Amino acid sequence: MTPTHAHGAGLALAAPGAGRGSHREIDHRGLQRAARGLLLVARAIPFHSLCMHHLLPFHGVAHIGYLPGERIIGLSKLGRVVELFARDRQLQERRTTQIAGWLQHALEPKGVGVVLEAEHLCMSLRGVQKLGAKTVTSALHGLVRDDARTRQEFLALTTRTSHDQ
Repeated sequence: MTPTHAHGAGLALAAPGAGRGSHREIDHRGLQRAARGLLLVARAIPFHSLCMHHLLPFHGVAHIGYLPGERIIGLSKLGRVVELFARDRQLQERRTTQIAGWLQHALEPKGVGVVLEAEHLCMSLRGVQKLGAKTVTSALHGLVRDDARTRQEFLALTTRTSHDQ
């Protein structure tokens, strides 16, 4: 295997689709009219990406919520948005704000919340070697940020596990 092939194989494993596509590739035709007063949350959307600092993978889950304005998007599109910003070498912090920004721009909701929880192999395999340590980042916009009740509801829904009653 040549160094070029090794690089391509590693990149494909760590960040599928790296270097391809843009935010325009997510089809906006699926936008629908929204129900009023509904906080929509999709939890535990798995992702993996490649750390741009250490060129090692990081993986975790994304929790996305928004308070619709006039439009909603299909649930599968939320997973696609998460995947879209995983494609290139990435920082978790930037990815969090990119997902929130895309939703804010595409849907014009009353509020958006994005929380990413990830284990970074640069922290698990090298350096301090703390296996299982998670990094959590969040981006909150509009009413999800400004209204205490909506923010509390979103954060409670993102931290609830499937075993909670």
